[in-house]
Amino acid sequence: MADVLALVEARLRTALGEPDARAAVTFLGTDRIEVLRFTGDEPGDDGPAGGPAGRDLVRYATLGMSARPMTDPTAVLADPERGPRAELVLSVRRGRADTDQALRPLAVLAASPQVEGLVVAPGASLDTGAPLWPGAPFTSVLVAEPGGLVPDLKLDPPLEPVRFLPLLPMTPNEAAWKRVHGAAALRERWLARGTDLRDPLRAGVALD
Repeated sequence: MADVLALVEARLRTALGEPDARAAVTFLGTDRIEVLRFTGDEPGDDGPAGGPAGRDLVRYATLGMSARPMTDPTAVLADPERGPRAELVLSVRRGRADTDQALRPLAVLAASPQVEGLVVAPGASLDTGAPLWPGAPFTSVLVAEPGGLVPDLKLDPPLEPVRFLPLLPMTPNEAAWKRVHGAAALRERWLARGTDLRDPLRAGVALD
């Protein structure tokens, strides 16, 4: 486990630079989850219409979710080695909201495979149960496709690669609309309306 997380942190540093802050959260019955903050000016695109990346962005990445593979909750026996592994990455524009308060909600989401037996994959919705940060209009996130910002980390077989999954905040109305129409339709709606998915103060996209 320690070796996997060391490799994961090295991959994050290569892709995003040096973290300037980190916090650790431990939940009863789970492994320790850290959240690292990066405020460099590395390029990247982790959303369909996120606008230009640059020095005004702050990124939060979990560290610890990939220590164990995610397993199907219906499986009789959990394989300690085989199964998908992932970490979560959230990118927002800096200085517009107190987004550092998202550290604990991100850690909760990262612990959900251990706590709830979830397999987190692109297209899934994750509910935080409360605003992502004080005053945020978002209480859930859409899991986007990996690979654009932080490349997958290959591990020695039989371990599967670690994927770094971008999170796209959703308003309650967007989350409800996505449940009916699907993730692809919501992403198309965001793209068609030129939605800045990294704006922590954005309004929900028109869904009529």
